[in-house]
Amino acid sequence: MEFLHRTSSSFLIAVSVSLAESRSFSFQNMGGDFLNPVFLRFFTGSLHLILLVVVFFSWVYKKPKSNGDERQKHSSRHVSVLYYRPTLFSCLGLSFFNLILCVLNLFYWYRNGWSDEKILTLLDLAVRTLAWLALYLFLQFHFLNSTETRYPLALRLWWVLFFIISCYCLVIDVLYYRKHQTLSTLFWASDIVSTVMGLVFSYVGFLGKKMDEDTTLQEHLLNGSAANGRESDNPVNGDETVTPYATAGIFSVFTFSWVGPLISLGYKKTLNMEDVPQLEIPDTAGGSFPILNSKLESYRGGSSRITTIMLAKALVFTSRREIAVSAVYVLVSTVASYVGPYLIDTFVQYLNGHRDFENEGFVLVSAFFISKLFECLAQRHWFFKVQQAGYRARAALVAKIYNKGLTLSCQSKQGQTTGEIINYMSVDAERIGDFGWYMHDPWMVVLQVVLALAILYRNLGLASVAALFASVLVMLANVPLGSLQEKYQDELMKSKDKRMKATSEVLRNMRILKLQAWELKFLSKILDVRNDETIWLKKYLYTKAVSTFVFLDAPIFVSVVTFGACMLMGISLESGKILSALATFKILQEPIYKLPDTISMIVQTKVSLDRIASFLSLDDLPPDVVEKLPANSSDTAVEVINGNFSWDVSSYSYTERY
Repeated sequence: MEFLHRTSSSFLIAVSVSLAESRSFSFQNMGGDFLNPVFLRFFTGSLHLILLVVVFFSWVYKKPKSNGDERQKHSSRHVSVLYYRPTLFSCLGLSFFNLILCVLNLFYWYRNGWSDEKILTLLDLAVRTLAWLALYLFLQFHFLNSTETRYPLALRLWWVLFFIISCYCLVIDVLYYRKHQTLSTLFWASDIVSTVMGLVFSYVGFLGKKMDEDTTLQEHLLNGSAANGRESDNPVNGDETVTPYATAGIFSVFTFSWVGPLISLGYKKTLNMEDVPQLEIPDTAGGSFPILNSKLESYRGGSSRITTIMLAKALVFTSRREIAVSAVYVLVSTVASYVGPYLIDTFVQYLNGHRDFENEGFVLVSAFFISKLFECLAQRHWFFKVQQAGYRARAALVAKIYNKGLTLSCQSKQGQTTGEIINYMSVDAERIGDFGWYMHDPWMVVLQVVLALAILYRNLGLASVAALFASVLVMLANVPLGSLQEKYQDELMKSKDKRMKATSEVLRNMRILKLQAWELKFLSKILDVRNDETIWLKKYLYTKAVSTFVFLDAPIFVSVVTFGACMLMGISLESGKILSALATFKILQEPIYKLPDTISMIVQTKVSLDRIASFLSLDDLPPDVVEKLPANSSDTAVEVINGNFSWDVSSYSYTERY
């Protein structure tokens, strides 16, 4: 920060030199015409290049800004800056705006050829994009960590200079338009937005100021160091803080910048558990388990049985918000992914000289860029939300299974070993949590097929009906394979439970086996159980391989059938239509390729839900059988009054009576 202050004078000198050089360049090459908008592109580009160099060196130049005590004192305070977030978002927005103009400029003039003026304008926009992005990074990661109370002097002077230059460029645009009656829309958009943003930056530059709030006033009274008027030497541990995602704003959530500090810390050193903040309460087992438990109790009413449907509904209710939001992201991502194939034919016609309206090239390029941007962002948030929902469901299930294991009756425990209960938590609950990645695939495949057929019908006409029949035929081919997978998966899990039960019993009674020298005999029994499990695993994997092979070749099969139908029907295959159809098949390939895994995951999840539901339906100990008293509240250790004991609850013959 001190370096940036010291470079303020050199920055102004560099600007003056740039003005002199620009003026010389103007008089030599442009006849001294300062009313030329193209010359202004060179001038503003030079200024932004100087800004980029200054910000870069101020970032690289690292010097201790204060001693350890000052840094510790600064870190113990909560820092806020007046109008900081609007300034930060304005820098990023201006960089993004110049990037869009740069891309539009590149594609628009690619068709009509290049000139020195066009290249100069393109370089100006590119340098603007990098300069404002660098300024955003400087404010985000460098300014808040400094001890300065105001924005650097050079930065404030730059904002004022940027506002003045933007106003001058806007005036030149008006004069040039009155004289020549023509001016590029790109110049108008760039100068108007720059003028407005320059006014905002100038206003913020004079009012922006850090305000430190001493966080020791908010600490607990029993904090020894704070109570004595001294700041704590111990840093805040990760287990004492909640994830920044809980308090992140809309922009932070949208760009995932809330995880930036943790990634930055991980770049500097190896992360420990103390560095990782705690989860938000709804994402923890303590927050999700009560919701799952209450919904299960309300669904089953007075019955002791929990069905698979009840358990599935309760899990969906536990993560209902994340599932709904992720569904919206899936819809946006899916629709945006088909914008490109839909417009490819129009774009090819535009390249061939066909024009439907003025500035059609700008509209097409903007549509391609914006749709791809929305697709990428929606897909990232979709993956994040389904993963969050899966973790929440898994945490709630593990807590429910663990609590159920503590309350099982003696008769229920005879049929459920510790190994089987661990298997429920480690295998079945985790598989249900992983199902979040596939929960939207069934309806997403239907939506993608409908959109693909609509695009194919627009380009190929009735030949799209052949594509529909080919797609349906490929999907129906997986129905018997899915049934076999469900059967083999069920048998595989049963054999795995049998192996876990046998292994657990052997390990629990190892002393008896050693005493009787039965190790090899029981080892052979465990190996037999493992061989049985291996047989079912082979059948399951072979079936899955066949299903994957069918759907891996599905796009090729659909393409051959569709283009063959076009040839038989006499439909002309132009280059734009072929490219659009191939792009559609390419996008459709992923959901068709994932469909076998989706069906397999649905089968595995259903089996796991059935197993957990049957476990949760086991009988519990009656709540009034055992009375728990506080420690040292009675001299009697064990007391039984009118006790009847039996190994079977339904048996009328008691084993012991007291």
